[in-house]
Amino acid sequence: MIYDGDCHFCRYWIERWKWFTGERVDYAASQDSEIRTRFPEISAEQFDTSVQLVMPDGQVFSGAEAVFAVLGSRWGIFKRLYQNVSPLRTCSEKTYRFVAEYRTILSKLNRLLAGPHIELPRYGFTFWVFFRGLGLIYLLAFTSLWSQIIPLVGENGIEPAGQYLDAVNQRVTAGNYSALEKYLRVPTLCWWNSSDGFLNALCAAGVVISMFVVAGLLTGPSVVLLWILYLSLAVVCNTWLGFQWDSLLLEVGLIAVFLAPWRVWENPRSPTSPPLIPILILRWLLFRLMFMSGAVKVLSRDPAWADWTALNHHYLTQPLPTTLAWHAHHLPEWFQKASVGGMFFIELIVPFLIFLPRRLRIISIWPMAGLMLLILMTGNYTFFNWITLLLCFAMLDDQALVQIIPMRWRKRFAMHTRSPVDQVTGLRQRFRQGHFVCTIVFLLVVNSVTTEQLLRTFRSNPPEWMGKLSERLAGLRSINSYGLFAVMTKRRPEIIIEGSNDEVAWKPYEFYYKPGDLSLAPHWVAPHQPRLDWQMWFAALGRVQQNPWFINLCVRLLEGEKTVLTLFKDNPFADRPPRFIQASLYEYHFTNPEEREATGNWWKRELLGLYLQPISFRQSSGG
Repeated sequence: MIYDGDCHFCRYWIERWKWFTGERVDYAASQDSEIRTRFPEISAEQFDTSVQLVMPDGQVFSGAEAVFAVLGSRWGIFKRLYQNVSPLRTCSEKTYRFVAEYRTILSKLNRLLAGPHIELPRYGFTFWVFFRGLGLIYLLAFTSLWSQIIPLVGENGIEPAGQYLDAVNQRVTAGNYSALEKYLRVPTLCWWNSSDGFLNALCAAGVVISMFVVAGLLTGPSVVLLWILYLSLAVVCNTWLGFQWDSLLLEVGLIAVFLAPWRVWENPRSPTSPPLIPILILRWLLFRLMFMSGAVKVLSRDPAWADWTALNHHYLTQPLPTTLAWHAHHLPEWFQKASVGGMFFIELIVPFLIFLPRRLRIISIWPMAGLMLLILMTGNYTFFNWITLLLCFAMLDDQALVQIIPMRWRKRFAMHTRSPVDQVTGLRQRFRQGHFVCTIVFLLVVNSVTTEQLLRTFRSNPPEWMGKLSERLAGLRSINSYGLFAVMTKRRPEIIIEGSNDEVAWKPYEFYYKPGDLSLAPHWVAPHQPRLDWQMWFAALGRVQQNPWFINLCVRLLEGEKTVLTLFKDNPFADRPPRFIQASLYEYHFTNPEEREATGNWWKRELLGLYLQPISFRQSSGG
């Protein structure tokens, strides 16, 4: 293949064709005098007007035909399409002539959008850092869950995992489901054992294996095990791990399986180059996460989003605000409306830059990452912001990463942008071919399920087969639909649980992080997620009948269950459990600066009534 070596646009695409064709095609610049001497049958005008492809038998192709023939050297379908589809052939030649005529302008445009680099972007060191970040997020997630899993789903917890699995078994028996279907619908290792010891062992294994990923040891097998472990726990902690960040972690974790290097130790000085298709799937995930977050707000037709007043309520009514949320709540209304406008721009417009040339893709990172940092500072959304920031980081390549590190470190890191020399043995080649087939299948499945989700979001009816595929894969929780705060909550009801021995004097159970005591400032707690505190926010928005776990919680308090009491800041009935439990419902508000200065309180509240009437254990005939 002979091309114009002085044209940046030509050299840019030649580099990509080299990657695609490998050693099947040799490439040379037409400015090389040896090349012109070697092929005297090609005139200077032909060299100057189009690329020339010289075949082994001496036949010469030019223009679009040459391009399709080069690509056909790898996959013959390209050459057959050009030869057999007349409209494609005509359109391709016209397009090629247009590009050749205006290649100087297109070269400048390409340089502007894609950057000065003509070589293929490399991602080895970028994804070396990505996996260290993913390992840290898994470590935080397992550590956070380990500190509360026994009170939540242990044998004497609020919703015991064993009871949940027994209920699933009863439904399976009643519905005549097969054992395979049971495991697909409820995929968890806890089918083997759901004891407290086993739950602790799963969390401990998650912590240890996360450290392996952070250290770069056995990254491939480790990310597979982490996905299995977190899925197993998410299934039996159904009420407590049903949040979008849990689903997002599982989805990123599954994609990471196809990206991970399968070495004993991943050396940052010679990192494995990750395959391209899973990188594209990660970009598609970031697009869906950001774009759908904006789309659901528009599609909900919620007045607070329609008139751009949503942030007048958001900082107060979000589940666990931070101290900065109190200050943000009192910003002027014009600033709140401007912030909503900026958010819509970032969520609805900026994500499309992800699929555009390199420079625009890199530019898109900064507003999305900035939005995540602002959310992180004003609200406790556990590791959600950190995963999203990690996805933004994955949009970089090694060349861009080197540009953002300090100048004094650049020479040290420049070596990381090179692809490592990899002598592929026959066994490894067969493994890679199998990996490629699995990746293609995964891409098709992700594309089908996410298309079905998008069609439903935009109120269109997807094909029936897409719906069935989504239903089959729903149990894996790893291809998900996203979109937070479609309808803005405008009130902040809070449940205060109280105990008593005489139904006259009631003492409150204080939570660690949820609003209760009016004088306590909102906490920073992320990336830890106090799961009970979060669920109390959702429970307050509904009725007690909609939250059977809340009754279970009150029963555990009447029993004085020590493991469950660890979820509370203190136990007002340390000597013996109370005879009665009730729950009062209050409307909470932030104090204004004047009230804060006068009283020292961050909150004020009004009593709305009882959320749960006083309950107690029945007295048996024996007392």
